Amino acid sequence: MTSFSAAQRSRVTMLDVAERAGVSKASVSRFIGDDRALLSDAIALRIEQAIDELGYRPNQMARGLKRGRTRLIGMLVADIRNPYSIAVMHGVETACRQHGYSLVVCNTDRDDEQERQHLAALRAYNIEGLIVNTLGHHLDQLLQLQQEMPLVLVDRKVAPLHSDLVGLDNPAAVRIAMEHLQQQGYRDVLLVSEAADGTSSRVERQQSFNGEIARRPALTGAVLEMDGELEKHLHTFLAKPGPKALFCANGIAALACTHALKNLGCNLFDDIGLIALDDLDWYPLVGNGITALAQPTQAIGASAFDCLLKRLRGDEAPTRTLDFLPELIVRGSTGGH
Repeated sequence: MTSFSAAQRSRVTMLDVAERAGVSKASVSRFIGDDRALLSDAIALRIEQAIDELGYRPNQMARGLKRGRTRLIGMLVADIRNPYSIAVMHGVETACRQHGYSLVVCNTDRDDEQERQHLAALRAYNIEGLIVNTLGHHLDQLLQLQQEMPLVLVDRKVAPLHSDLVGLDNPAAVRIAMEHLQQQGYRDVLLVSEAADGTSSRVERQQSFNGEIARRPALTGAVLEMDGELEKHLHTFLAKPGPKALFCANGIAALACTHALKNLGCNLFDDIGLIALDDLDWYPLVGNGITALAQPTQAIGASAFDCLLKRLRGDEAPTRTLDFLPELIVRGSTGGH
């Protein structure tokens, strides 16, 4: 095979291939499209040899636009630095690849203007479907996109959007955590969360936590939304008598609490217990390990794409909600009292 640079390949056209093979441009178009079976074996072989000799690379985007299909799926995430977002995105991308689609990811960085710009860009890319993991502050754009293509929500509800939703069964996750802490002998629990800020999953976890405290007379508890005085709040909590534990509502809260406890000189995890939603790679490395509620992020991502694919194929069933259960992974941070 002749070696060509990327620049040389980009200058090779379909007409060049047709002239080299001694066939029509339409025959080359059929060969690189879905109509290869219409060509004789001899013509197909000549075209294949010409493509190989010239180093021709068809413009897949242009082909997709011509047919009205790009095989591009868009994904809008609120914070690409969040380990949960990365893990779910990997599940989506893997499923896309298995079905011949490519994933275009846009990170809003929790910024409304970024979200607006990314939604406009995704529309310009002619994506075929959209997966959304964000607050959805630009409802007008999202509603317009929903009229043009299937849209699936991950983790966070956006009330006016009647779309499939894939995420965690938050009430069940909180119940599992509270049962474990109570069985381990803890009596006072502080739920540490990022500010709710209208994020449905955070609101659900806080509401479920308050519900569990209300129905468990042996437990007392409170909700703490993280701010610039986390160490001060944890210092106050540590001073309270009796066996107590922190319940971190996600990996970001777990990291912040671990830093704060170490700065306070806390004897991890003798002075206080800790359980965290999400299971991150560094959890086993802290003390005797942090007990976690692992989310099946790969399955969540794959299911989000599966919902989208069904809609792309014409599924008009009522919108569905898929709630996954977490796996409790017990480590030394909830050794009990």
